[in-house]
Amino acid sequence: MSVPTPSRALVESLVRDTLFRNLGKASPASPAPTLVVNSSARHMHITQENLEILFGAGYKLEVFKWLYQEGQFASTATVTLIGPRRRIIPNLRILGPCRNLTQIELAFTDSIQLGIDIPVRASGEIEGTPGGYVMGPKGMIEMPNGIIRAARHVHMHPSDADFYGVKHRDFMKMRVMSAQCTTTFEDMLVRVDPSFKLEVHIDTDEANAAALDKATKVGLVR
Repeated sequence: MSVPTPSRALVESLVRDTLFRNLGKASPASPAPTLVVNSSARHMHITQENLEILFGAGYKLEVFKWLYQEGQFASTATVTLIGPRRRIIPNLRILGPCRNLTQIELAFTDSIQLGIDIPVRASGEIEGTPGGYVMGPKGMIEMPNGIIRAARHVHMHPSDADFYGVKHRDFMKMRVMSAQCTTTFEDMLVRVDPSFKLEVHIDTDEANAAALDKATKVGLVR
């Protein structure tokens, strides 16, 4: 019978407890990992194939700004999203690197501007979602689907998931405390991967509603 490998967090906890016990001291409680909360502005993820249709053969995304998650960046490339009745969202930034599907993430106010009903979905779950036309400097693509309001979520390394006692695709709550308005967000989707750093993503509407820029404390609750 195989024995599961203990988590890094568990091993560190056992070593710490043993060390302090040998020194005749009480082991201090494990410090909470640093929680980063970022507002995710509207953006586009794209395949290399669609990127070349919009920007020309051989086009490669260039870094405009590095994001918090390792290897992720806002690129210099922007496009125009065209919805029904020629309503548009200009200067929609593409995030890199390229992915295996094309997807656009908007906020609720963006859906009003476009005049379409956009469902809340986890990233990558685009079946049955609305589409639109995307125009770049060299061409245009028609997206049959892929426009979503991204479900609020938290990226976690497995050690963070151990600390909070959760697993991939669980749900948590996030409390944003401020002098102006304290807000609790329900249904915070947990996404766990060894490449992730602890970070919450909410959209711009949610961040504005909670006065995130004036928050004095944020915390995750099971």
